[in-house]
Amino acid sequence: MTSAQIDAYLRRLGSARPRQPTSEVLRELHVSHLRTVPFENLSVHLGEEVTLEEERLLAKVTGARRGGFCYELNGAFGALLTALGYQVELLAGRVYDGEGRLGIPYDHLALRVRTVEGDTWLADVGFRVAEAGPDSAGACGGDLDVLVDGKAQYRLETRPRALGDFAAGAWWHSTSPTSHFTRSLICSRLTEDGGRITLSGRRLKSTASDGTQETCELETDEEVLAVYRDRFGIELSRVPTVRSRGLAG
Repeated sequence: MTSAQIDAYLRRLGSARPRQPTSEVLRELHVSHLRTVPFENLSVHLGEEVTLEEERLLAKVTGARRGGFCYELNGAFGALLTALGYQVELLAGRVYDGEGRLGIPYDHLALRVRTVEGDTWLADVGFRVAEAGPDSAGACGGDLDVLVDGKAQYRLETRPRALGDFAAGAWWHSTSPTSHFTRSLICSRLTEDGGRITLSGRRLKSTASDGTQETCELETDEEVLAVYRDRFGIELSRVPTVRSRGLAG
């Protein structure tokens, strides 16, 4: 990344350039990222190509002021952290479904980050890491399970990967009719008060920091586009619609 690209990214996050790559700064940057850069799969339904190249990811996040899904967000964030002096490794994960089955290889991209103090962090706030047990084939290769409230969310390999290794997983999630990303629309971010706002198609859900929720259905395209613009900072010329029925298997 160039110095100008670093500054543009930090402006998007509303963060100043840090003096050192510390654990405290990492947490601040990560929380700012969750608040300002939405997790969204709109490209899948707008017919936009998902390309895992650093320049394209930076252009999407900082130039177009868009978000993305895990490959894009963690790919771009990892590039920023590396440029700021952190030691960053990309890790491949397989996400558990509702029945406890693991997804495809390269199902998820996460970051292992080492700070100037020598601390090592997983760049996913609120998760706990435990040594994984044997998989369905009985193998146990030193992988890690990432848990929330004691429930496994995804399994991480500890071997570092390159960004291009995730291209097949990103393609599958962008095109397969069995991927949850092609079957639904999602745009979500943390709010400044610790809650969350999520737009799923035309359903807008706001969750306060105390867990209380409000849900409403948006009736017009103008309302949907206004929410994307005003609540997520995403300017769209048309409302995305789920396109999974037209995808080949």
